[in-house]
Amino acid sequence: MKRVLLRSGKSPFDVVPVEEALQRDVIATNSGNLIFSDATHKILETPGTEVVSNGMKADVASAALINAEYDAFVVPLANAFRPSFEAGLKRLTRLIRRLKIPVVVTGVGAQTGLNYDPARLKPIEPAVRDFVSAVLDRSASIGVRGEFTEQYLRDMGFKDVEVIGCPSLFMYGKELAVHKRAPQLTAESRIAINGSHSAVQKQGLGKVIDRTHARYPHLRFIGQNLSDARQLHWRDLSDPNAKVKAIPTHPDHPMYGEDKVRVYIDPVTWIDDLRGFDFSFGSRIHGNIAALLAGTPATVLSGDSRTLELCRYFDIPHLRIDKVPADLDPAKLYEDADFGKLMSGHHERFERFTGFLDRNGLQNTFTHGDGGAAFEARLRKLSFPAGVRPWLEADLGSLAARMAFMQRTIAELTQDNERLKRDLTRAKAGSRSSKASGAVPAPSVYRRARRVVGGPIRRALQSGR
Repeated sequence: MKRVLLRSGKSPFDVVPVEEALQRDVIATNSGNLIFSDATHKILETPGTEVVSNGMKADVASAALINAEYDAFVVPLANAFRPSFEAGLKRLTRLIRRLKIPVVVTGVGAQTGLNYDPARLKPIEPAVRDFVSAVLDRSASIGVRGEFTEQYLRDMGFKDVEVIGCPSLFMYGKELAVHKRAPQLTAESRIAINGSHSAVQKQGLGKVIDRTHARYPHLRFIGQNLSDARQLHWRDLSDPNAKVKAIPTHPDHPMYGEDKVRVYIDPVTWIDDLRGFDFSFGSRIHGNIAALLAGTPATVLSGDSRTLELCRYFDIPHLRIDKVPADLDPAKLYEDADFGKLMSGHHERFERFTGFLDRNGLQNTFTHGDGGAAFEARLRKLSFPAGVRPWLEADLGSLAARMAFMQRTIAELTQDNERLKRDLTRAKAGSRSSKASGAVPAPSVYRRARRVVGGPIRRALQSGR
């Protein structure tokens, strides 16, 4: 049995209560990450392959264990080539340098503006170069999201670069059917809208949301950030992103009070819910891919290179967000959206993706397994939490569930702190003994204590407790 370690926040089969999911940040700050990591998990799981989630850890100290227990490390990434992820990229590189097993990157992207100008990426070029070099030392090629990232890496001198898009759209293999269920949208249509905080605040999407809400009473906003989920579940406004009142996850927004907002912890519930909608649009690429996987028509309002190149590669209907008219009506987007090329080109793109996996020594369930039937059957036997919704309930059941979680967490923190106090007491005693004997005390115990004490407290505060 081949064992593959997958970089992902959690396994698709991990049923995590909402409170715990928010505390642990299983979505790695953005629930869109789980769309492509769950798809990758399903694709790679075959009768001869076991897939294990690494929980997003990039600990160099675990390299020896990974080498001993796994046959490959698969790293699905999104917009990893961006300045704000430089530290994370360096951590991954340090780990990969220590690995002796194949390392396969599926669908990494570079993020810059809509003009594809790589100038803003110049400061992180050394980190990107080190990462790609480390990966290519352990694989046949590196898979990228689209045309811009391909050219970006080729301009650095890398030749073994393949455009494969994103694994998310191959969640169901060769099958992808998206059809309009009505000739046009009406006031009774169910519409999903999504958008990043930046798009809402800086690119005019906030006004689009307000106008659409006024015209379509069944509108629902689907957020993706960890801060969005915490605002809904805990009314937590401590995150800097929480200051954006124009986003419907903020308690002051009218859609919050009308229970028209959701954030999903699990792709299965996200996709299932979107099957009941007529249309989806907004600036979130994976928010709209979730709709397409559900068979629901969607249009992306592209705000940067990472969304634009993926839309172009997959022929997803899209409009540059800087070209959005002031009076945008989703009915017009729906009318203009053509899904012919998305579907007709899907088979060829799927073959290109599985060919990339073959060249990198990875089997896939659609060629070497049951097409994901066992995966789906196992998934359907589990009961995942519904999408996170605004905390509007005044009933005792809703309040009791939250209070019970806080009580358990406080009890666990108290136990942890008591253990650490005992450890510190023993460490101080040992330090005095070492000084008396002339030995040099090691400060690592004190540093570890500060980390362990501080970590749970910070997480508790960040979760709004």
